[in-house]
Amino acid sequence: MSSKKNLCRLVTTALVGTLALSACSAGSSSTATDDASQKTSVTVALTGEPVNLDFTKTAGAAIPQALMSNVYEGLVEIDQEGKIQPLLAESWKLSNGNKTYTFTLRDGVTFSNGEAFTADDVKFSIDRVKSDAWVSSLKAKMDIVDSVKVINDTEVAVTLKKPSNAWLFDMGTLVGAMFDPSGVDDLASTAIGTGPYEIEAWNRGQSINFATRDDYWGEKPAVEKATLRYFADAVATTNALQSGDVDVVYNMQSPELLSSFESNDQFQVLEGTSNGEIVLSMNNKKAPFDDKRVRQAIMYAIDRQAVVDTAWNGYGTVVGGPVPTTDPYYEDLNGVYPYDPEKAKKLLKEAGAEDLSVKFTVPTRPYATAVSEIVVSQLADVGIKASIESAEFPAVWLDQVFTKKDYQMSVVLAVESRDVLAMFNNPDYYLGYDNSKIKDVAAKADAADEAGYVDGMKKVVRTIVDDAAADTLFIFPNIVVAKSGVTGVPENSVTEALDLTGIGWN
Repeated sequence: MSSKKNLCRLVTTALVGTLALSACSAGSSSTATDDASQKTSVTVALTGEPVNLDFTKTAGAAIPQALMSNVYEGLVEIDQEGKIQPLLAESWKLSNGNKTYTFTLRDGVTFSNGEAFTADDVKFSIDRVKSDAWVSSLKAKMDIVDSVKVINDTEVAVTLKKPSNAWLFDMGTLVGAMFDPSGVDDLASTAIGTGPYEIEAWNRGQSINFATRDDYWGEKPAVEKATLRYFADAVATTNALQSGDVDVVYNMQSPELLSSFESNDQFQVLEGTSNGEIVLSMNNKKAPFDDKRVRQAIMYAIDRQAVVDTAWNGYGTVVGGPVPTTDPYYEDLNGVYPYDPEKAKKLLKEAGAEDLSVKFTVPTRPYATAVSEIVVSQLADVGIKASIESAEFPAVWLDQVFTKKDYQMSVVLAVESRDVLAMFNNPDYYLGYDNSKIKDVAAKADAADEAGYVDGMKKVVRTIVDDAAADTLFIFPNIVVAKSGVTGVPENSVTEALDLTGIGWN
């Protein structure tokens, strides 16, 4: 059985982003020691800190990145190859025309507050996602659940309204997190889960300190303590690595600085894959992007490979659609909208949108700043004036763009796993895409066999791309720069979680 417990290995490839790991003790900023015998902790430095600890009510990747796999666990988990593996459920069986999952739970599992984990908690957690207690738009992934029945303490049956290819995978993401009923009163500041760590201290805007649980049901983490440290920008994280204050920059967001590490045998540079899409968002419900021709003009006006080369030093994969290469229904759609400025100008003329001016709301993230500059330049070449309006991330961008939908064009890294339907099959989502063409096809695909699922989802994605609902500029790589002695960094990012449990030292 493959699982997160088996990730303790030195990867030869990794993801591009902005985290850093240090051998300082949790909560400390002292210089990392070179004595492997003393390396009992790691520190992870990131540039995007969570505004609180409650991913049930707050959007954004920072919260589940910190808490999933480390504090919270699900019945299943997603391994590095994107496969579903048992976690809190030892096994499961399907019945009732593939609509009922009967899970057998691990015995002896407890939450960090000492409460036992039982089938009652499974029912509570799933029912809670379907209730008003969950606000996150990702809760829609649980709409397919019809009922949850507790059989006994270690058996629970979940019946779906119809068979679903997607549901069990989704249970390995944040919507499948298991909660203790007595531990949800203050999720914004207190996280109680079944995972290998508990939060020892949270210094808002600075760090989250994790300590290993002595009563954890599974294999102990590779180190006793782990810390997530939050830095103002990507350069600060690499400076911290060079000074010895941190040991890894994970999901690095300053790829132009890699050369200084590649030539130094004290460090290792790892590159792998990610499920994150850099999405150029166009508000489908707001002029001028309520006109398909204008959206298509944008698609033809952008040279996506040039965006990768200029903004991200050539790191990243151009795919032409909102699906990472690790998803089963991925296909190369670059040929749908090749770079063609003249065609873009023609479409703008047809739409009566020549000499167009738009507001470009850009979150304060390194990738967004870099991408926006080249996008603005390319749009200017076809007569579109895009005026950049900076929005502090996460708080301002999430409120203005994601929640209030008060924008024309934006750009963001979408990191949720298999998020095509979350983004495009909901007309109330911030993109505002009219899902009438895809909803029935998506529903039929989800209820089909595996081959039918893949074929149906490809049709869904092609429709979305044909409609120019958004421009996926590239798939974000996961680049890790680490001190040479670090091992066990997760190679690929297939869910939102940054699993700290396997990271250790030679």
